[in-house]
Amino acid sequence: MIEVLSSGALNLVQDLGRSGCMAMGISRSGAMDSPALMIANWLVGNDQNAAGLEVNIFPFRFKAERKLLVSCTGAHCAVRVDGQAVPSWTCLEIRAGQQVDVERPSQGVRAYLAFSGGIDTPVQLGSRATDLKAGFGGHGGRGLNRGDRLPLLPQSFASAGRAIAPLERVHHAEALRRQQVTVRALAAAQAEEFSSTSLDAFYSTPYAVTPQANRVGYRLQGHSLLTLQPIELLSHGIAPGTVQVPPAGQPIVQLAEANTCGGYPKIATVLECDLWRLAQAGVGCSIHFKPVSMAEGIEALSQHRAALANIQRHLGVGPSA
Repeated sequence: MIEVLSSGALNLVQDLGRSGCMAMGISRSGAMDSPALMIANWLVGNDQNAAGLEVNIFPFRFKAERKLLVSCTGAHCAVRVDGQAVPSWTCLEIRAGQQVDVERPSQGVRAYLAFSGGIDTPVQLGSRATDLKAGFGGHGGRGLNRGDRLPLLPQSFASAGRAIAPLERVHHAEALRRQQVTVRALAAAQAEEFSSTSLDAFYSTPYAVTPQANRVGYRLQGHSLLTLQPIELLSHGIAPGTVQVPPAGQPIVQLAEANTCGGYPKIATVLECDLWRLAQAGVGCSIHFKPVSMAEGIEALSQHRAALANIQRHLGVGPSA
């Protein structure tokens, strides 16, 4: 059991989300930065899909009510145990009664905490993930409040001190310091309906993340994207990564709690393996879209999965069932 010592309406219990539910109008939900949660779980010896915490509001504080292992990944945050600095991206042993503080990130915007055993909230539609939009899953379908107590499943077996610093994360931190993030994207169904000027602008000019950015999607601001003629579409299926363009011409990237359908024309789809980059891009960050072919996208996804498998092997954690 852990006790939450700070409030945060956007600090959420999350796993990797609900698969196979979008046809029912239910978002995937789950961690915005899935690789960060997977690695946090591996560090403490959990299955990669164990429920942990996605922290969006800082500082975040909790107290351990039993001896446990904890890891903090995702955004680059200072972590303290009873006031003493400890490393992130490391498996930490916490004694009963100790307090852990996760401070505001210096790069990135979302931190992920995994606990040995995983958080034991009810499984709903195959997942413990919080769906804020629908108000279910996680801890009562809401963010965490001071005084909330979260039960943990029985401890898994792992050793304190295991650590990882993925090279790709180091490069991404540099990009975040420059407030510039590049993501790869495939042309979407209505891409050819946009003017050549708009297509050129989409891939050659930056788009800033606006304050209208949340787990459903990021509204971006930049060069207006115009279709060759007005388009009226029936609502149709969309998914995380879909880049829609409303009539005003400013794109919206759908993310973890993506709407399951929509009628705006789609100009592109961000590769699944790059969505974590968007998850760590805060308000004001410049987003650059890089066009890739289908073959290049498949290769990028293959390389991403291979990199995660290498981290898993490095940590001595077996493949998930």
